[in-house]
Amino acid sequence: MRSSYYLEDVATEFKIQGLELDWVCVTWDADFRYSNKGWEHRSFRGSRWTQIRKEARKNYLKNAYRVLLTRARQGMVIVVPSGDSKDHTRSPKFYDKTYEYLKDVGFTEI
Repeated sequence: MRSSYYLEDVATEFKIQGLELDWVCVTWDADFRYSNKGWEHRSFRGSRWTQIRKEARKNYLKNAYRVLLTRARQGMVIVVPSGDSKDHTRSPKFYDKTYEYLKDVGFTEI
């Protein structure tokens, strides 16, 4: 009960800031996605993704991912969803380029 072996608790970047965890699983969403233009910063508003334009908000989003990606001491699994072509808010095109980018920079697919 309440052991990290059970993967029963989800934590945001706020809950894990300052922690060092043995193993981390990060789910990458479409808010910070890679495209042909580079990294895109998005916010989900209402029923669609909108582009973040303010530099401060872009930096905040990038920093949230930095926090999530720097907590693991022994290892990490990053999950990039495959998306769902029937759901316009989770289109595979939102995730595919990010997945390919991570593979191209050396992440191992498991």
